[in-house]
Amino acid sequence: MSASTAAPARDRLRIAIQKNGRLAEPARSLLAACGLSWRQSRDKLFCYGESLPVDLLLVRDDDIPGLIADGVCDLGIVGQNELDEQASARRRAGLPAAYHAVRGVGFGQCRLMLAVPEEWDWQGVAQLAGKRIATSYPAILADWLERQGIDATVVELSGSVEIAPRLGTADLICDLVSSGATLAANQLKPVELVMESEAVLAGAVREPADARAGLLAMLLRRMDGVLKLRDSKLLMFRAEHGNVDALRRLLPDADPLVQLPDDGNGALRLQTMCHGAVTWQRLEELERAGAQGLMVLTVERSLA
Repeated sequence: MSASTAAPARDRLRIAIQKNGRLAEPARSLLAACGLSWRQSRDKLFCYGESLPVDLLLVRDDDIPGLIADGVCDLGIVGQNELDEQASARRRAGLPAAYHAVRGVGFGQCRLMLAVPEEWDWQGVAQLAGKRIATSYPAILADWLERQGIDATVVELSGSVEIAPRLGTADLICDLVSSGATLAANQLKPVELVMESEAVLAGAVREPADARAGLLAMLLRRMDGVLKLRDSKLLMFRAEHGNVDALRRLLPDADPLVQLPDDGNGALRLQTMCHGAVTWQRLEELERAGAQGLMVLTVERSLA
């Protein structure tokens, strides 16, 4: 594992994302929503930025933290679990911190959990003492066991962790859980949360000071605009002055109401950005409270 190195001066930003897997398509979609487009190379591993000087590397997710640490990439979209695993391993090896999570990106949610055979009568973490735990996240698990004061054996596996108890190589497992279907198929049940995880935008601890600094600031601003609006809708309606307070109380997850020029009929024209679900039931409730001509609009991008 390499130590952190100073990134060489260059004028193009470089982002690493997963080539295949559950984070690949959402990551590309997020970056595209930020206005990025690319020309793919013949080997399909490097994508040259066309709309902006921002290039894309398509790699394995567990390579992304190391690419940031080595200064090969400036940013990466990777699971918090993978970032924490390699950061913990660096710390245990006496290496300095080289990367950090810049912000969550709103997808890839999962949990790293302990799972035991279904026949176990689970009583709590004290049962882990002396047990063998198979995992692909040995550093995270070792840290967690230390915090719990539990002496157990960590069995590191690179894949197919869920079959370890049936093969006799471990007593239980520590693995990522999304729906739980894989655990159930292998007669396992989740019993203890080790960490919550989601995809994050990761960056180097030492930010670039050359031409990339402006690109980085612009990209982060655009990304914040995209993420803020991902589950938001623009709500527009008319209302009489006397109904505004009641309508405002029905919109606790919305921005302050903005008054538009009067429509000439005595009613106010209002709009707000709603950051929660705008269901039919909610619209009908607003209508009963005096909202007229309700319209719900999708907003693709915003600069705050």
